[in-house]
Amino acid sequence: MIKNILLTLICLISFQLKSQSVQQLKKELQQIISTKNATFGISVKGIEDKDTLSINGNKRMPMMSAFKFHIALAVLDQVNKGKLRLNQKFFIKKEELHPNTWSPIRDGFPEGNMDLTLDQLLRYTVSHSDNNGCDILLEIIGGTQTVQKFINKKGIQDFTIRFNEQQMSGENLYGNTTTPIATTELLDKFYKGKILKEATTKYLYTIMVETSRGLTWMKAGLPEGTELAHRTGISGTNEKNLRAAMNDVGIVKLPNGKHFILSIYLKNITEDRAATEKTIANIAKTVWEYYSKK
Repeated sequence: MIKNILLTLICLISFQLKSQSVQQLKKELQQIISTKNATFGISVKGIEDKDTLSINGNKRMPMMSAFKFHIALAVLDQVNKGKLRLNQKFFIKKEELHPNTWSPIRDGFPEGNMDLTLDQLLRYTVSHSDNNGCDILLEIIGGTQTVQKFINKKGIQDFTIRFNEQQMSGENLYGNTTTPIATTELLDKFYKGKILKEATTKYLYTIMVETSRGLTWMKAGLPEGTELAHRTGISGTNEKNLRAAMNDVGIVKLPNGKHFILSIYLKNITEDRAATEKTIANIAKTVWEYYSKK
């Protein structure tokens, strides 16, 4: 009986220390963002340790290109069902390669009228954030409504996708939304193999690791060589120098083999891009230091 009481006390003390530690991390993050001219939404989860924290975790935030992760999940679900194949070729017309948008596909094939495999389209879209590739994928699977239904079916309700990349301007920039907690929950389910089959989970994780190979945004706050599977998203600025959104969400692998999920969303930013990138890097660095010391 004494042994059981001691074990209970140890568990209670351990839980209290863990809670205090998470609260200290939250205070540090709040200090980082307190003087910044933007609305922040942050969600953190240790995948193996199962500890969580959030700041504005249930606030609806514009996704921008972070939604390419959700779209890729819906595409790969159809691969799992045998409706599509990664080596399947699709004819890309020149008129599908819209100008005045970020598109490495268009830059590489300015005349269009060529074939790309589904694998190539996914890599361009997820790893290189190609906006034309994104809209072509949406067309292949039946539009944004297909993605909406699929993500909802997987238990993520705080998610709305209404517009493709070509439609995202003006007020439409705020039309595709999710919450930091919903993103973290989806990334957690994805990593644990609850969204896709094992092969397609590994495939998408790999091409997310290939996103932004340089030291940018979240990655700039992590030690060099850290494995980061992520997806970024950013809008331009309007005539008043207001940026609708800038986001970075992903899974970080620690030296001990464990992982944490970090979902960072910023809305209505009036600081310049370099300052915002530094803030995202500082958030990532602070969370990394917390988990690496555990």
